[in-house]
Amino acid sequence: MKISYNWLKDYIDMNLPASEAADLLTHVGLEVENISTYETAQSKLEGLMIGKVMSAEKHPNADKLSVTKVDVGDVTELQIVCGATNVRAGQKVIVALQGTLLHPFEGKPFKIKKSKIRGVESEGMICAEDEIGLSSSHSGIMVLPDEAPIGMWARDFMKVRSDDILEIGLTPNRGDAMSHIGVARDLIASLRAKGNLEVKLKLPSVDEFSIEESPAKINVQVEDAIACPRFSGVVISGITVGESPEWLVNKLKSVGLRPINNIVDVTNFVMLEGGQPLHAYDFDEVEGCQIVVKTMPEGTIFKTLDDKEVKLRNNDLMVCSAVKPMGIAGIYGGISSGVKASTTRIFLESACWNPKWIRRTSTRHNLKTDAAAHFEKGTDPNGTIYALKRAALLIQHLAGGKISSELVDIVGKKSDEKIITLSWEKLNRISGIEIPKEVVAEILMSLSFTIISADEHQIVVGVPTFKTDILRNEDVMEEILRIYGYDQIHIPTTLRSSLSFLKGAGKEMLLDDVAGLLASLGFREMINNSITNSKYQEQFFPHSKEAIVRLLSFSNTVLDSLRASMLFSALEVVQYNQNRKLFDLKLFEFGKTYLRQHSSYNETTCLTLLVSGSLNNESWMQDQQPVDFYYLKAVVENILKKSGVKSYTVLPLESDTWSQGLLYRVGKTDLVSFGKLNETIAATFDLKDELYYAEIDAGALLDVANNNVSFTLLPKYPAVRRDLA
Repeated sequence: MKISYNWLKDYIDMNLPASEAADLLTHVGLEVENISTYETAQSKLEGLMIGKVMSAEKHPNADKLSVTKVDVGDVTELQIVCGATNVRAGQKVIVALQGTLLHPFEGKPFKIKKSKIRGVESEGMICAEDEIGLSSSHSGIMVLPDEAPIGMWARDFMKVRSDDILEIGLTPNRGDAMSHIGVARDLIASLRAKGNLEVKLKLPSVDEFSIEESPAKINVQVEDAIACPRFSGVVISGITVGESPEWLVNKLKSVGLRPINNIVDVTNFVMLEGGQPLHAYDFDEVEGCQIVVKTMPEGTIFKTLDDKEVKLRNNDLMVCSAVKPMGIAGIYGGISSGVKASTTRIFLESACWNPKWIRRTSTRHNLKTDAAAHFEKGTDPNGTIYALKRAALLIQHLAGGKISSELVDIVGKKSDEKIITLSWEKLNRISGIEIPKEVVAEILMSLSFTIISADEHQIVVGVPTFKTDILRNEDVMEEILRIYGYDQIHIPTTLRSSLSFLKGAGKEMLLDDVAGLLASLGFREMINNSITNSKYQEQFFPHSKEAIVRLLSFSNTVLDSLRASMLFSALEVVQYNQNRKLFDLKLFEFGKTYLRQHSSYNETTCLTLLVSGSLNNESWMQDQQPVDFYYLKAVVENILKKSGVKSYTVLPLESDTWSQGLLYRVGKTDLVSFGKLNETIAATFDLKDELYYAEIDAGALLDVANNNVSFTLLPKYPAVRRDLA
């Protein structure tokens, strides 16, 4: 949500820098994520200079172009080809010099270059209002007053105003803060809680609102009071639809809204000011002078303001005339009833809609509007009349006209203040401190709570109806504490508590934890047969031929021994997958290996890891990142960290299995061997990508694992980690 700081100060008398106000808002729960600068001209008028048209002659090769000579204060006059029909000698104009980057009112920025136009050289551009982002007007070049000094920068002459824009990350429960007045209310409460009692909220007056002596009557019916708790409206006649004044255009543009016309802009302004969305209907399109809030039959086709067809469901709430639907309640108006340039009478709607109904319809039809965003969070049912009067007065001021109907106000479900009782003892106990009672009362009144009564035991408050998230006394305490400041709550230097913890996992469970870790990293588990073919072992490790445990009896001539290494069965899995175009592999396996040692046998529990291909899927957002040695190293060290192994010796790996790698040793036990697989072994299995392989002695890992739970003091300083590998 964007908040204009200049606009915000319309409701508060203060001289705080925007950065200090942002800090205060962040401390009370309205997190200011960024502060940006807005200037009244999109291009900031940089590179634009005031010049005088010394001559304007017809282009020799084009009927609609003129060749001008423009004095910009330099020794040499600029020759500029201009397409505007209103260019004349003697005019003071704005000139974009070569190299200037222009930001038009609509469209992408473009750079001014020296060029030839129909054979005539042009050394700049004489600008129209829309070309420099001042307005949408393109009726001709912008002609300045005669007193505009030649050679002055346009930025200095036009006094471009800047504004700080606070970008607030609003939480879903803070619908009351979705406006400048809502943010101002929190800022004022924070300032008053800190002792600045002179700061007060300044609400614009609506006392001048008046109705004609003989107002027309308009019939309004609301068929579902739960869906529409309150519906207010009024007819304004004799208006003139046109462009909004500069002050209104700048306010809307500063927070990212596009100006449309003076009527629509006023409704948007009032929504951003106080949080109450409004909608204006062309009253000539309201057949029968009747408005009905109801649902339409299933499948009814409705055209929105942007000419999009919506197929309605039978539980989409609509605002209708006596004959046809005019708008999707709280979300979108219709194209036929929208305000046009020829409109002279409007019906101005200010309603409160049920958030569930709005959210359901908005999501179903994918209609996301600013009004829907406000209604989905909940608006103040008692705020419709003030917003209606405020908008009506602004429309009368900007577009003329008179209030020509009675003020319609249908209250389907009355919304009274919730009464909540809060005991001082509970507030002090929950907060851990004793906040002065007068400070609590000041905070609550600044937030528009009503103090009904207060004594030495408790305080009874009335919750304002715009605070839809305040339901119980814990919510009131939260309001008090966020304004008072959580930083004001003293944190004791000592903490006494009985600590309870689970006993460390057993050794078997530790292997399950390691498997879970690998699965979370995207690895898939293999389960291979312990009986394998001895030819690979004999081919690559002939010195271990005598250590192979051979089967005395076997029915399959290929499977003739117990595996001495888990590598070859794992490589067969990789080969199987790569033959089926699956190259991005992260695999692991727990299993046993078997070796003959003289007259006895050695059985070892092992964990193997294999990675190949890319770490991430193919995507237009990023290039694929191939797996490498350092990725496997990180996985291995994660396993050791999970197992509580904090210290080990790192040695270069000398083995026929790996072309390069590392050996981690604990004491005299070789714990982990890992690295890039030997190319000769990979070629035997016809593997295309580089493959990285790790062998972990799982039995040794369990022996050195540390799964004891111990208490560690909270660190006083930030951690510093150095990897010397």
